[in-house]
Amino acid sequence: MAKESRPSKAPRGAARAPNLAQLRNQIDKLDKEITRLANERARLAVEIGKLKEANGRPCYDPAREEEVINRAMENSRGPLSPECIRAVFRELISGSRSLEKRLRVAYLGPEYTYSHLAALERFGECVEFNPVATIPAVFEEVNRGHADFGLVPLENSTDGRVADTLDMFTRLPVRICGEVQLRIHHNLLARCQRSEIIEVYSRPQALSQCRNWIAKHLPQVRPVEVMSTATAAQLARDKQGAAAIASAAAAAHYSLEVVARNIEDQSGNLTRFAVIGEKSAARTGHDMSAVMFEIEHRPGALADAMAVFKRNRLNMTWIESFPIARPEGGYMFFVELVGHENDARVQRAIGMLARKTLRFEVLGSYPRSAPVD
Repeated sequence: MAKESRPSKAPRGAARAPNLAQLRNQIDKLDKEITRLANERARLAVEIGKLKEANGRPCYDPAREEEVINRAMENSRGPLSPECIRAVFRELISGSRSLEKRLRVAYLGPEYTYSHLAALERFGECVEFNPVATIPAVFEEVNRGHADFGLVPLENSTDGRVADTLDMFTRLPVRICGEVQLRIHHNLLARCQRSEIIEVYSRPQALSQCRNWIAKHLPQVRPVEVMSTATAAQLARDKQGAAAIASAAAAAHYSLEVVARNIEDQSGNLTRFAVIGEKSAARTGHDMSAVMFEIEHRPGALADAMAVFKRNRLNMTWIESFPIARPEGGYMFFVELVGHENDARVQRAIGMLARKTLRFEVLGSYPRSAPVD
């Protein structure tokens, strides 16, 4: 007769695996220490803020903030993702900065548009956000001192330049002091099943960027253009048979289901936003600068201007021409280049261009950024 098997006993002296209560107790102790360290960090940030104020330096230092966040991501050994570490430190910095000064930030609203998400990515939650209706209104808020900073779309990898933004640089004396490169992931949001959708709402650009997906998966649905992706989400919430193309954050805010994710036709869809303010950012060694100029209407005038960049060994990353809104017409040229306006080669080129052009302006220098979700 076979002997009854008995569960084997752990060897004498072997450590038992911790139970749920013990693990939670360890987490509670770590949370207490994390909170203490976060507050200690904030106290040091306040002291730094006092020194900056005494020396006339601005509260917001995008170059330093990006340096701190990038170092934290590099130092992390997991299991948290770099994106998670970035989010944690972004809010730590935002909270500490708010103890020095609660920044006022204007952006192209309403809430939960991609402009809002880009503003959150750059400044964190601990600022006073001011959503406005148009791109010119963002510039006006900054120019009048009603906002410390503004955030405006500059270009999209699919649709190209944002004409309203470039035009406003010719009208008001604001500076570019930062950038945000936001990966755009469009989602189909609704309160009904896909088969019940009659209309799909979104901005013209979003509908255009999802045109092939809509034709394939929603051939009978009528696309309807609205002012913003957030407005589209509101309509999807309130109208029967309506859907929206918007962000996943908009789905959570407006109590919508994500019917389909990442429906953009091009997977590398990216929008670059400019942070605008009164001054350029400090030099980091990894910078971009933007300039704008008007030249004579004669053969070779543009070639002469471009030769300045070659002569000073400056790499242009973007050049764009756009018409000047005035009776006599004319064109302005927007150029982005690698380097800071305080770099010797850039300064030399600025002086040469100022002599060769009818109008020349440095729009700002700012740290180069990496794309984020």
